[in-house]
Amino acid sequence: MARKLKTYQTSLGFFDLAIAAPSMKAALEAWGADSNLFHQGAAKESDDPDVIAAAMAKPGVVLRRPVGSDGSFGEHAELPTDLGGGRSTKAARKSKGPNAKKPSSRPVDKAADRKAALAFEREQRRRQLEQAKEETARQKDRERRQQAVDKAQAALDKAEQEHAKRTAAIQAEMEAIEKKAQAEDANWDKEKERLEAALRRARG
Repeated sequence: MARKLKTYQTSLGFFDLAIAAPSMKAALEAWGADSNLFHQGAAKESDDPDVIAAAMAKPGVVLRRPVGSDGSFGEHAELPTDLGGGRSTKAARKSKGPNAKKPSSRPVDKAADRKAALAFEREQRRRQLEQAKEETARQKDRERRQQAVDKAQAALDKAEQEHAKRTAAIQAEMEAIEKKAQAEDANWDKEKERLEAALRRARG
């Protein structure tokens, strides 16, 4: 059974974020938060009727507006124009008073709540499919890169083996030439000795 949605709000980077989700956990997942922003006091359930209306109109969709502004939330938002001085956004939010959890004045409409919950589930499935497609694309990219690495490594290994063979052949040739040179030296020593003996006899 579809769970009733609530509107949650936080600030990440340059934007305030809002989403209609069935739980804080679902909101954190949709925001891509890697820590519990609610426990840290950086996120809350919204009681702003305008924010709730915008989020409920697009359940499960992360809505944005420039951080610290009071503008309306939308799927796309411009970067904040005033990043300079003035009070911090936390201070601005605190100045709204201690009654941060006013009950929503929205009348309970079970059919609308059910419709919003189903829309959230559709958006969640769409986001999961999109993430799965992105992961598949990343996996294919990793596989392509790995194939390229394997091909380059195989070419390097083959070249190294061929180089080792050529080096070994050259070394064998050098050893054979060295043996020939040594044999030639030995033959020359004998021939020289014989000829010098003949020369001495001729002189003597």
